[in-house]
Amino acid sequence: MDRRSFILSASTVSAIALMGGGVARAAFAQGGTQASPAEAKLASVMDRMFYNFIDTTPEFATVLGLDKGPRAALKSKLSDYSKAEAARQLAVAKGFQTELKAIDRGSLSEASRLHYDCVTYLGNNIVEGGERFPYGNNGIGYTPFVISQQDGAYQGVPDFLDSQHAIRDKADADAYLARLSAFSTVLDQNSERARADAALGAIAPSFCLDTALDQLKALRNQPAAETVLVASIARRAKEANVAGDHAAQAEKIVSEKVFAALDRQIALVEEMRAKATDDAGVWRLPDGAEYYAASVRASTTTSMTPEEVHQLGVDQVADISGRIDTILKEQGMSSGTVGERMVALNKDPKQLYPNTDEGRAALLASLNEQMKELDAMLPRAFATLPKADIEVVRVPEFIQDGASNGYYNSAALDGSRPAYYYINLKDTHDWPKYTLPSLTYHEASPGHHLQISLAMESPATPMLLKLSPFGAYTEGWGLYAETLADEMGAYEGDPLGRVGMLQSLLFRAARLVVDTGIHHKRWGRDQAVDYMVSTIGFPRPRTIREIDRYCVSPGQATSYKVGHTMWTKVRGKAEAALGPRFDIRQYHQILLKGAMPLTVLEREVDDWVRTQIA
Repeated sequence: MDRRSFILSASTVSAIALMGGGVARAAFAQGGTQASPAEAKLASVMDRMFYNFIDTTPEFATVLGLDKGPRAALKSKLSDYSKAEAARQLAVAKGFQTELKAIDRGSLSEASRLHYDCVTYLGNNIVEGGERFPYGNNGIGYTPFVISQQDGAYQGVPDFLDSQHAIRDKADADAYLARLSAFSTVLDQNSERARADAALGAIAPSFCLDTALDQLKALRNQPAAETVLVASIARRAKEANVAGDHAAQAEKIVSEKVFAALDRQIALVEEMRAKATDDAGVWRLPDGAEYYAASVRASTTTSMTPEEVHQLGVDQVADISGRIDTILKEQGMSSGTVGERMVALNKDPKQLYPNTDEGRAALLASLNEQMKELDAMLPRAFATLPKADIEVVRVPEFIQDGASNGYYNSAALDGSRPAYYYINLKDTHDWPKYTLPSLTYHEASPGHHLQISLAMESPATPMLLKLSPFGAYTEGWGLYAETLADEMGAYEGDPLGRVGMLQSLLFRAARLVVDTGIHHKRWGRDQAVDYMVSTIGFPRPRTIREIDRYCVSPGQATSYKVGHTMWTKVRGKAEAALGPRFDIRQYHQILLKGAMPLTVLEREVDDWVRTQIA
């Protein structure tokens, strides 16, 4: 999941950040409300939590456009990946929790109590994950392996430098070189942690390390000048007419420093690969059963157990499969199981874009058209619309083997960069045409882009909570948005598009089954892949990438359908209670409060219903 962000409008945020002011306290001023002593303390803690995160995660400062003014030095830095820094951050988090516990919640306003509950929940997760388990990165999400096919500086930093670090002038180019020079240190820090975790028995599955090695070697085994690290600055400095020999300097850094650090990391990963097994689940790790249970709680922001999540998945797979079966039969497709019929549909030449550059361009063009058509429908369901723009782009080729199939990155807060909706186009045949609208509505509007942008632009939400650290809320909304698009008429006259939507829901329901199957019931990789292919009908290569992702991100995949189930539940309760007084445009204004744990979401909707009845 990526962490997102902020407070007020982009211009107000930038002004406050540049002044070094207290942005949580600014929320009170924005609303014309005088903060009480307890609220002032809460605002102070939230401000310091946020700025601690920004100051220790320079990459995210750049993503948000906050690497300027008093924080301009962050533009030349990368995060510290060392075990010592992880320990330091845990101590900082525990200090913040102590401060929060000293605040009298009862003396807070209604809005501040919401912020208090969300921040306390977040802090408790961070402390529990860091204290309870001595390996991986745990807290907001649970990542047991610091190097895998989708985790590690070796892929995160090059992607960030190429896609997020802007090069507009000489200062930007110099900052790029400084970060590139720091990359070798970061790689070694990452290797240090991986070696320490491996000594505890925390090593990714063998098949995941195989992909990681392929990706590491792909970056290493080419001339320095041809790496994305050098080619990116060479191309973009030229486009911006930045004078100087930045490309030559970058090539020297990569040749003399980065390649050596990559060689060291490759050697380490090969050592780990020799010790790895093909056991897919985290049950094999130290205290693995509790690790997975904690990851499920953190990912779903509920108290659900792995067994309860598994059964929810089994039940919903059966229900959604029945709904798909009905539509397929109406379309004359009645032979075989639901999964078999969708496999056949996936192979229909009429559903496929050519697996060529031209085919990829046509696919991206169709996504842009879908976004434009849906945007015109948004006023039917939303009283407030986001200002930020969004572009659809391809997942970078150098990370596509280990990357997820689609994801979203929010816009920069200073307006310097739009939001991006990424799609993995390693093989266009992974994306039959009937499946694409639901992905677009999930990642763009009315999904992630609308929800996250509204929170970022809202004056009612403190900066810290605009990071959207509650994946079940965010991903649940993304799925809810797919079905909302259907309500708004997006699939009118397109029964196969509706099948694509239901297949997306089925996919997330099946995730509940396979994630708990792998980590709780000790399924192997092949068993999980076979289940997904037979149940959903996705192409096998695409399914393998998904299953491998679940193996190294335990619990994360459960957030989607558990979140969707809650969003569906709370809206249903609100409609039942209000009847004809239910106004969907006003109901959706809850997005302006920002992301929250699902248990808190249910309470907030219940409170909103009471205000409508009163």
